[in-house]
Amino acid sequence: MELFGITGTEYVGYLASFMVLLSFTMKDVKKLRLVNMSGCILFIIYGFLMPTLRIGLPIIIANTAIFAVNLCYLIKPSK
Repeated sequence: MELFGITGTEYVGYLASFMVLLSFTMKDVKKLRLVNMSGCILFIIYGFLMPTLRIGLPIIIANTAIFAVNLCYLIKPSK
C-alpha cells in the first residue's frame, strides 16, 4: 500500500519517530515514558515489517530493551 509515494511500512517508521520525539518534549516523566513506550512498540512493529529479519532485528532488539527499561521505571515504586 502506498499513499503519496510512501509505503505503509514507512508510515509506521515515521509515526514511531514522531512518538519518540514527542516523548522528549514532555515534562511529566510518567507521560514521557508512556509515549516513549508507544514509540518503541511502533518501532518493534516497524522492525518486523522490514524486508528481512536480519535488517529489522537491531531495531527490534534495541526498542524491546528501551521498552523494558521504561516499564521497569514505571512499575518501580517511587520514594
